[in-house]
Order: sequence, then structure tokens, then C-alpha cells
Amino acid sequence: MAVFRPFQAFRPKPELAAEVAAKPYDVLNSDEAREEAKGHPLSFLHVGKPEIDLDPSIDLYDPRVYEKGKENLQKLIRDGVLVKDSEPFYYIYAQTMFDRTQYGLVGCASVDDYWNDVILKHEKTRKDKEEDRCQHVRVTNAHTGPIFLTYKDKAEIDEIVNRYIEQKPNTDIITVDGIRHQVWVISDKNDIAKIRELLAGIDKFYVADGHHRSAAAAIVGRERQQANPNHTGEEEYNFFLAVLFPASHLYIMDYNRLVKDLNGHSKEEFLAKLEDLFVINKVEGQFAPKKKGQMGMYLDGQWYSLDAKDNLFHPEDPVENLDVSILQHQVLEPILGIDDPRTSKRIDFVGGIRGLGELERRVNSGEMAVAFSMYPTSIEELMAIADAGKIMPPKSTWFEPKLRDGLFVHFLD
Repeated sequence: MAVFRPFQAFRPKPELAAEVAAKPYDVLNSDEAREEAKGHPLSFLHVGKPEIDLDPSIDLYDPRVYEKGKENLQKLIRDGVLVKDSEPFYYIYAQTMFDRTQYGLVGCASVDDYWNDVILKHEKTRKDKEEDRCQHVRVTNAHTGPIFLTYKDKAEIDEIVNRYIEQKPNTDIITVDGIRHQVWVISDKNDIAKIRELLAGIDKFYVADGHHRSAAAAIVGRERQQANPNHTGEEEYNFFLAVLFPASHLYIMDYNRLVKDLNGHSKEEFLAKLEDLFVINKVEGQFAPKKKGQMGMYLDGQWYSLDAKDNLFHPEDPVENLDVSILQHQVLEPILGIDDPRTSKRIDFVGGIRGLGELERRVNSGEMAVAFSMYPTSIEELMAIADAGKIMPPKSTWFEPKLRDGLFVHFLD
């Protein structure tokens, strides 16, 4: 049984929400965040990426960075920008992009569920990034950005959500990237009780995006449990901020690959090796794969379609059957020498939101030698891998739109 409970959120005043809402900390580097926050003193980037308010020479993991984040968060509260709700509520968070809308429930998931694998993961975390988020939570004493969770659809929950979204939202903004963000407050006690009961009947949640944040929340939660001699399990540190979306609502984009060189092969040698693995065709213009097992490749100013031959598929293994696994194990590792895509400096990854033009630009500039456009991993593949207790290759999924930081804050006490 999964736990997902209401909480007393700190939320921006509706008229200030557009100024506060910010992209997640891991979508922008420090320079991009500085530029985006310029002239926007209320932007939540000052909390999520507080190094933007310090000298650029200061290390990202310097204690002063986290203290600055705490200071900036407390200032938003002190100045009345963020206001605490009177009681624990659930919230509905809607995002509209490309004329499609996804509706998620905002609440708090359980730290114990994370450790007991009621919340299933599908990615490995890096210790340095994990510790960075742990320190951010410890110092700010808050979860400042929600974890992106999903679950298998439940019609009774949809019925409650549908009733609320017919009403006027409490917050309704369009961010500079054209994405609409709406929030409704579920304050009716009967609805809150019913949602809690329905969610308790779900046996598992899945981390869609936010593995480092969820790991950090769980680690710090366990630290607080062990440090409190009067621990009951009901303290706020036992729960972390999350948005829970039905699986059918989610939109996964392609996550594409770029490689700096052909590992000593000529173009002709490289294409000859690929012909043993794929049916290759030249195509006019940019090529986005249309089905599983199909990839695009941009090499020396030419796009190709690559259709994997039948012997490359492994339907009995949900990880090996992923398109990104086929590319890694058949091309990137044995031919291009990318042994570990997590650490190799010769490979880069580009989320599909940037478009195929970004792949062309970086190859045409000479920075990269070859690009691969991928067919998106499906939510069914993600769930199958998590259910099997397995791990996806790095950069397998790119979810859009990204949840905005600053619309909800959850404190640990």
C-alpha cells in the first residue's frame, strides 16, 4: 500500500506565481540560470540554484551556496511572496504543452515507501549529485522542488480531479516557454479522505523524473528518523514533495546521442559496420524515427534511417530490448568505443525538446562527428523495467513539460 498524503504547502501568491515559478535546478547550468534570473528577483532559481547570487569562482558545493539558498527561501516567506496554507491539502497541478494537458496530484510521498521499494526507481544516481541535493534539503530544511511520480491510472481518482478542473484554478500562469501551469486546491475534507483512501489501494508508484531529488529526500528523512529519540513516523521529514501523474497522461520525448569522433574509422568503414546490424537508407531532410527499433543518424551532412535487424531485439529482457540499449551495445560500445556513457567525455545527450536542428548544428560545426535520433522510450517500458527491479541505461527518458519549482514548498518540520 502506497502512502501519499496532503500537506500544508507554502505557495506563491497567485499574482506573483509567474515571477516565482522556475525551471528545475538540473535543467539549467549556472550561467544559463544567471541569465534567466536576471531582472527577476522573485525567481525560484535564487533558491534552487543559489550560486547565481554568489561570485562565479565559488565552488558549486561550497557551504555558502546552500546557506544562500536558505536565506533566499526565507526572504520569499518573510516578504509574503510565499504563503503557507491554513491546513493540509492536496493540489492539482496541470501543465499544457503542444495542446495537450497532463493533470497531477500534488502531495507528499513516503520516505519509508522509497526504501521499501513501494516507490520503484529505474535509474542509478551519482553520489556527488545525490549529496548536493541532500545538503540543499538539510540546510534549507525543505523540499523545494517536487519529485515526478507516476502510477497506473485509477478512474475514481480521475473523476475527482475532473470535477475540480471544471472550476476556476487558484493559479493560472503561462511561463516564457509558452507552457501553461494551473493549480487547484483540493480543500474538501471528504475529497481529501477519499483520495487518500484510493491512493492507499495502489501497490506501487514509479519515479518518472527526479531520481537524485527523491534519493536525497529519502536519505535526509532517514537521518532525521535516526536522530530523533521521539520519532513517531508522522513527522514531516518522513514525507517528501511529489506530483503524482496517471501514466496515460505522460509525454516522453526522444533522448538523442552525439559522439565526438568515429573512433578511428573512416565514414565508409563506419557505414559498412552498421550495414551488418541495420537496414540503412539515405533520407531527405531531418529524420525522426517513426517506430521502435528505428533510429536516425546524421553523418557528414546526410541523414540516414537505421532499422535494426531482428536478431538485435531481446523481448525477454526489458532493458536489453530498449532502443538506447541496442544502440549502446551494438554501435556505441563495440564500434565507437563508448564503454561507459555515464563517464565518457566523447558522448553527449540532447533532449528532444531541443529538436533535431541541434544535432545538425553540432555535427556541422565539427564539434561532433555523428548524431543519432532516437524513438522515445515508452512509459510501459519504464514500468516494466522498474517492476523487474532493473536499471535503465543513462539518458533513456526525457519528460516534458518539466515541473516548475517554486509553486509548492514542503518543510521538514
